[in-house]
Amino acid sequence: MTFADLPLRADLLGQTPYGAPQIDVPVRLNTNENPYPVSSSVARDISAAVADVVTSLNRYPDREAQALRADLADYLGHGLDAEQIWAANGSNEVLQQLLQAFGGPGRLALGFDPSYSMHRLISVGTGTAWVSCRRGDDFSVDVSAARAAIERRRPDIVFVCSPNNPTGTATDLGVIAELYDATPGMVVVDEAYQEFATRPSALELLAQRPRLVVTRTMSKAFALAGARVGYLAADRGVVDALHLVRLPYHLSAVTQAVAGAALRHRDELLASCGDVIDQRDRIVARLRARGMPVCDSDANFVLFGGLGDQAAVWQGLLDRGVLVRDVGLPGWLRVTAGTDAEVGRFLTALEEVTG
Repeated sequence: MTFADLPLRADLLGQTPYGAPQIDVPVRLNTNENPYPVSSSVARDISAAVADVVTSLNRYPDREAQALRADLADYLGHGLDAEQIWAANGSNEVLQQLLQAFGGPGRLALGFDPSYSMHRLISVGTGTAWVSCRRGDDFSVDVSAARAAIERRRPDIVFVCSPNNPTGTATDLGVIAELYDATPGMVVVDEAYQEFATRPSALELLAQRPRLVVTRTMSKAFALAGARVGYLAADRGVVDALHLVRLPYHLSAVTQAVAGAALRHRDELLASCGDVIDQRDRIVARLRARGMPVCDSDANFVLFGGLGDQAAVWQGLLDRGVLVRDVGLPGWLRVTAGTDAEVGRFLTALEEVTG
């Protein structure tokens, strides 16, 4: 029996689950992970923080994650306090909670594609209708087209991914402000890759905009993809609303301890971002020197095109031990900026495959 034989919700029929290939190869550059693991000294402090809570795991964790939220507010700055921060198991759970609170049956979410596919998938999973507004040829958000779509569809939630995944392009704060003014509902700016960006954060727009939400993750810049820690900054009313839909004790004591310890070492952990940016820019420069179209990137990855059959190029790279991401854009592939050696392997393999 398959799930299609069960009384599944009609709107889930024909859907496929999200998932990037998990293949054991020498060079994995497909999921935008930070290639630099935490140092042994940071690992010891994280381990000690976990050890401190192990003997009390018979008790439920701090349901409000107050200490962690205070630490995150301190990290973000911009005059934020703990009551304006919410944390969950990865930014995807944060997005899900936002859709549970502000989306749902009879409501509509709008996004600018190509973009992070989980915005649509979580919308569908929460019974929220989805509408896509296409980005321009340069993958930027066309303000006029966006405003027209918003005025026509009146979405309850608008998603803006900046820097955008999979293109790496950032959205100007002026554009985000215009979208907010045009939107009757919530505007969610997904800043999973902001620590790699040169443009300012949408956190600067939060004041006096109670329907604006900025989401972040510790998976990328903090090299904690395996810890599953995401968070948001918003008006206190947004955080109060999420209390209505969050599961009891949703953030474990272990997760809170790991994240708190990592934040105490933020300077050391974030230092790796500079190395990642150098490798990102190295990829951009090398591929453009070969005449390949490459998106300007403010993230830790690069979208490159001119490939013809991108699936064949993807397979050719994999045959040479290099795993990148086919994001479904004809002629384009996305590669994560890895270590110096990993990027070297990728560039060599790409030259062999494409000639």
